[in-house]
Amino acid sequence: MKLRPYKNSDLESVAHLFTASIHGLAIDHYDAAQRAAWAPQPPDLSEWNERLNGLHTVVAEDDDNELAGFLSYAMNGYIGLLYVSPRHPRRGVASLLYRKIESTLSFAGI
Repeated sequence: MKLRPYKNSDLESVAHLFTASIHGLAIDHYDAAQRAAWAPQPPDLSEWNERLNGLHTVVAEDDDNELAGFLSYAMNGYIGLLYVSPRHPRRGVASLLYRKIESTLSFAGI
């Protein structure tokens, strides 16, 4: 698993990962109406662009360069988004992303 900064070209993949995560991994905790309200299909890319604007985002890619997860945060320590692909559950992706951001923010004195 490798981590790298988000690029604008990741927008569609990040939005689709979020949607897939909600509809795939939250199925035991939220009903279909709740999931549809939380993560409409297809995702609105202009809304996602606005959502990510102003946040720092790190993405995790697997060995096949497939997006495995992402974390978006502000430099005050606020974590806005942390989602993992339903293809990569319980593989430590979220923990890896969290540790990276924890280290980044600690280094910045946050």
